[in-house]
Amino acid sequence: MRLKLHWQILIALALAVLVGRLSGVEGAVLGVKLYPVFEFLGTLFMNALKMIIVPLIISSIITGVSSVGGSQGLGRLGGKTVIFYMVTSLLAIVIGLVVVNALTPGIIGGEPAREVLGLSEQAANQVAEKVQGRTAADLTDVFISMVPPNIVLAAAEGQMLGLIFFSLLFGYFMTRIDKEAGDLLGRFWQGVADVMMGVTTLIMKFAPLGVFGLVAKTVAGIGPDQLDDLAVSLGTFTASVLLALAFHVLVTLPLLLFFVARVSPLAHFRAMMPALLTAFSTASSSATLPLTMECVRDNAKVSNRTASFVLPLGATVNMDGTALYECVAAMFIAQAYGLELTFVSQFTIVLVALLTSIGVAGIPAASLVAITIILATIGLPAEAIGLILAVDRILDMFRTSVNVFSDSCGAVLIAKTEGETEVLKAQADAA
Repeated sequence: MRLKLHWQILIALALAVLVGRLSGVEGAVLGVKLYPVFEFLGTLFMNALKMIIVPLIISSIITGVSSVGGSQGLGRLGGKTVIFYMVTSLLAIVIGLVVVNALTPGIIGGEPAREVLGLSEQAANQVAEKVQGRTAADLTDVFISMVPPNIVLAAAEGQMLGLIFFSLLFGYFMTRIDKEAGDLLGRFWQGVADVMMGVTTLIMKFAPLGVFGLVAKTVAGIGPDQLDDLAVSLGTFTASVLLALAFHVLVTLPLLLFFVARVSPLAHFRAMMPALLTAFSTASSSATLPLTMECVRDNAKVSNRTASFVLPLGATVNMDGTALYECVAAMFIAQAYGLELTFVSQFTIVLVALLTSIGVAGIPAASLVAITIILATIGLPAEAIGLILAVDRILDMFRTSVNVFSDSCGAVLIAKTEGETEVLKAQADAA
């Protein structure tokens, strides 16, 4: 009897932690170093996922928007989607703010933790070079990137906001042109979407191998000294982020599913498990998008009309976990530097975290740029990011899973408000 995909991925995760811990960077079998093997498997899997992102997003949004069938339907569905994403992101940020103020991870023994943590100057300089000159004024770039001057170049560079905006316009005006031409375009893009889902299914057969490579490489690269630093210096910060993320994914979102969508949160967790495990291992909501769509449509039974519209949009603009993390990280750094932030300063962090989370790309560690913008806004040096680099990759895995789960909750909730009756029914009956 063949194991289901999420069990295969879970086993691969466990084996990756064990093998990565035992091998380290220098471990070898029969003279062959294992670390490059981990890197090869992980890179190959990530490249395969990235390969299908652009055509999948474009075809999915165009077919999803055109299937709505007019400005009234599009406005209703789009309005619900935007409201859900803004509300859940704001709730996530507020939860993070409450937790970080309660636990004060930047204060150790009643003193700011800057000296205890020890800022890595080299790492801080590397990050500062990447985000040099970033200020709060750069938030306008988020909106400018929505209208790319060259859509082909935007696709090549992975500018998802520009692709989504173009696809929204294309799908909408397909419904406004001559019916015969619109139907022809509709069949073409539906064919592209079907082909891409077929390619996705093939790639996901190799997901356990890819997950094994990605996680084993991450674990193998963490040395004993780094683990000690993680436990002693950054333990409270890590616990703060994980506690806030856990509250959001185990309390806030399930309450919305139960009281608003009127579905079983446990059934939805079961339906989304393969996508959540993949998001955890890849730390990329964009790379996980193909599997997210598959789980929402095949397991949760959300219609293609809703899933194709809500999920690609959410993979770019709905970053609950990222927004929460940005808020906690900025507050942690401020505490470590001994700053007493006023209500106005904390409100500014909430607002900027909400806005920057919209434009953060669904790739690993992209939130570091957004955190730099927040730090500049409240007057902290960009080099302070060095305080969190040691644990950023590990926390990236958790917050990406929260991002993906929030996207899927949005698809389920919106589908139910649109009158879809089969959503999660099979999962609930099986339970």
